[in-house]
Amino acid sequence: MEHKAGFVNIVGNPNVGKSTLMNDLVGERISIITRKAQTTRHRITGIVNTLDYQIVFSDTPGVLKPNYKLQESMLNFSEGALTDADVLLYVTDVVEDPTKNADFLARVAREKVPVLLVINKIDLLKNNGDLDSIIERWKGILPNAEVFPISAQENFNVSNLMNRIVELLPVSPPYFGKDALTDKPARFFVTEIIREKILLNYDKEVPYSVEVIVEKFDESETAIHIMATIFVERDSQKGILIGKGGSMLKKVGTEARKDIEKFFDKRVYLELFVKVEPNWRNRENKLKAFGYVE
Repeated sequence: MEHKAGFVNIVGNPNVGKSTLMNDLVGERISIITRKAQTTRHRITGIVNTLDYQIVFSDTPGVLKPNYKLQESMLNFSEGALTDADVLLYVTDVVEDPTKNADFLARVAREKVPVLLVINKIDLLKNNGDLDSIIERWKGILPNAEVFPISAQENFNVSNLMNRIVELLPVSPPYFGKDALTDKPARFFVTEIIREKILLNYDKEVPYSVEVIVEKFDESETAIHIMATIFVERDSQKGILIGKGGSMLKKVGTEARKDIEKFFDKRVYLELFVKVEPNWRNRENKLKAFGYVE
């Protein structure tokens, strides 16, 4: 049997379950998942390898109208995913308005590559008739797409989707080493885990004003020593982030350390610092430094 390999890009609006689906398909927790919108900021790659094929999955930020420069670069990641896919997964769910972001959908409809329309969260539906009408409506918008109703949360119908993806892969040698799980460096996952804990522990503007940089990543046989800086835009956010007597920062640090230890299967010593970097989301040089702009 000839070896198959290809790029499968996951696109869609915020909060439809793209990251949960990606983690299901890859079988590893690569994308951070929270109930807050805009959790994914970068294009995150997860690689599935067997003897016969290699699938390079790519989870992208939710499509949204940009309000500041950071969101512009997030939209660029999503639009870039339309140009280099072998198979495109457009993810929606049973509650989303299908007319949202019509211009992006129109581009998906014009795609020459196979498009699989994934309708997620079908576990929320009360009766089957509802699903039929949702599918009909989507067929009007993406007439060439194959439809897959799934529940990523409950892992329902995900294996059928995976089988179809494998069928659609082009014949090709692998793009990455067969032991690769992702194209992102270890430091990237540390910053994502810390950011996830901030998203879960803080409200309002704080999580969206935060960026995390790993300043030091020293790995030995048994342990990793990590120093990371959390950047915020204002002094008031710094105060909230640190909390009374450092209590909140300590909580974030403890939760992040446990997950980082699980991810790397090693003991982790984690130090966190907080710095103010005014208006970084609109500053080109800062977005470059943080890896959002090529």
